[in-house]
Amino acid sequence: MTTVSSPNLEALTERVSAIRARILNAGGKNVKLIAVTKTFDATAITSAFTTGCDAVGENYAQELIAKLDQVPKDQRLPVHFIGRLQSNKIRSLLNFVDVWQSVDRLSLVDEIAKRCLTRNQVKLINPVQIMLQVNSTNEPDKGGCQPSDVEALLTRARSLGLDVIGLMTVGPTESDMTATRNAFRLVGKIAKDLGLKELSMGMTSDLEIAVEEGSTAVRIGSGLFGTRV
Repeated sequence: MTTVSSPNLEALTERVSAIRARILNAGGKNVKLIAVTKTFDATAITSAFTTGCDAVGENYAQELIAKLDQVPKDQRLPVHFIGRLQSNKIRSLLNFVDVWQSVDRLSLVDEIAKRCLTRNQVKLINPVQIMLQVNSTNEPDKGGCQPSDVEALLTRARSLGLDVIGLMTVGPTESDMTATRNAFRLVGKIAKDLGLKELSMGMTSDLEIAVEEGSTAVRIGSGLFGTRV
């Protein structure tokens, strides 16, 4: 996939500050800012590090691996994989991903556990952190498990030694405030019922609603790096 240049450091610094201000104005405290660097070049990752973002989000395996090869290890932020995940890509990503945010079916749970256990011989030294993606809008083109399937996925992941830190969801495609709030509120309730503390909800257009509904991490792409081509 072709990558494009990221904004200059001064512009990105201003945008990071603007996003942080929006989070605060929405009542957010200790909300992580995940800079979605997909389709932008490797300088987006180093710039996100320099401007104080908390993590980077990537969607594509080959692109992520190619870019991280260009980023010094002391300038890398935690990497969250946020795109639709294919089982056959997990092995190649193990040394690059810190949090798997888009786990939405049993086969992915099993494959992540299998590959990590193999890598660490018998027992995970540092359990891999995952988030279960929930399809909170019932849109067939969106990834995520059905809300009714979350508990079964959670049970399976924990039984295999994976660290399920929370839930992730994507708001509705149509920018309807009521539908967006309902989607985020649903996922927040599921997380609370299951004792999960982390919620990855909200992007550039709907971060205020997400924060108001309890999001602990927002995924910001266009608000930092501009419109993708």
